[in-house]
Amino acid sequence: MPDAEELVSYALAAVRGTDVRLAERQLDRLMIGTGAADGAAAVDAALLRRLVGGVERLARHGWQPVDLGRLAARRLGPRASGLVTDALAAHRRDLAGPVPPWWDDQLRDLGAAVWWDADEGHLAAWSTRVGCDRFTALRAAVDALAVVEGLPPIAVLRPPPGVPSTGVAHGGGPGGGSRMLDRVRALLAKAESTTYPAEAEALTGKAQELIARHSIDQALLAGVAEPADRPGGLRLGTEPPYAGAKALLAQEVAAANRCEAVWSDDLGFTTVLGWPADLEAVELLHTSLLVQATTAMLRGRVERRARGTGRRTRDYDESFLNAFALRIGERLRAATDTADREATAQAGSERLLPVLATRAEAVRERLDTLFPGVVRGRLTVRDAEGWSSGTSAADRASLGAGPAPKRQVRGRR
Repeated sequence: MPDAEELVSYALAAVRGTDVRLAERQLDRLMIGTGAADGAAAVDAALLRRLVGGVERLARHGWQPVDLGRLAARRLGPRASGLVTDALAAHRRDLAGPVPPWWDDQLRDLGAAVWWDADEGHLAAWSTRVGCDRFTALRAAVDALAVVEGLPPIAVLRPPPGVPSTGVAHGGGPGGGSRMLDRVRALLAKAESTTYPAEAEALTGKAQELIARHSIDQALLAGVAEPADRPGGLRLGTEPPYAGAKALLAQEVAAANRCEAVWSDDLGFTTVLGWPADLEAVELLHTSLLVQATTAMLRGRVERRARGTGRRTRDYDESFLNAFALRIGERLRAATDTADREATAQAGSERLLPVLATRAEAVRERLDTLFPGVVRGRLTVRDAEGWSSGTSAADRASLGAGPAPKRQVRGRR
């Protein structure tokens, strides 16, 4: 009779294949277990042990808890993804050395904690917790294992637990206590809540001006970065629907804040590289602008129906969001340019420009190191009305402007 590890391996191989009947038979064998009195407990322990091993491998190869939690929720759904969260918690429990605070922060945000009594009873306890039978629980565990073990290595943005720091600069994240960031959050909250597009644009523009000024102040304080320092990075979720439009928005916000962005469509995220203050700005703005863009799109649907010009279509929505992203990007870059000119007048070009140039070059070098095979892809506009409405929603005051420039999204090969 195969042992628990072998039974898990057989079930995993069958689930990965195309023979549905074979997969069902292997899951039935997992139900039976090893034939011993504690066979079910041995299977449960083997499944969790293998999930934890997969999480450990992914941690060494660039996957942070938030990345894995986001992708698991996308591919497995809210219930089965909880098994991946539990594996993250078990992995943290088993770590012997020091753990970076940001790692624990992400686990806390995911709600990852060891809530079960013993690993041998984990899956049984989980099935009771979510209200499913054992066969369904086994299927969910094997599906979770297939996802975890099938993920590729990605760029290592931060040293994981057990790996010493390598001089990569990191920000405090959007939860930092900066007074400037508090003011930005307040402005963006107002922009999200207002029903007047022009007011939302003005508030967002003001937020960008504050962000740009803060970025310049941080650059001047740091001076020219030491050779041992490198820009850091973060990942923004760009899952369907309209993943391309979300990635375009991330790229536009990143470009306005001296960062570089690469979209990994297959994995559902965009990687943004930059210096800490700039990364904080990108994360804050992207989150807020997604809300604003969605609100504007829904408002556009209502106006469209009122005019009797048609029902909602995917092409209309996607064109709307693409146009919104491009026009907002123009406004953000204009605000950054204004802040740059004012700062240059105050600090002197001989002091500021070399610092900004050096930092920009460091970001590009980091991009080339982590993503040597990036390619550019064009986004196609399929609905002229959606494009026009999205542009108007992003900039009501510029209806008479010329056609929007063609843009590309940088993606991972």
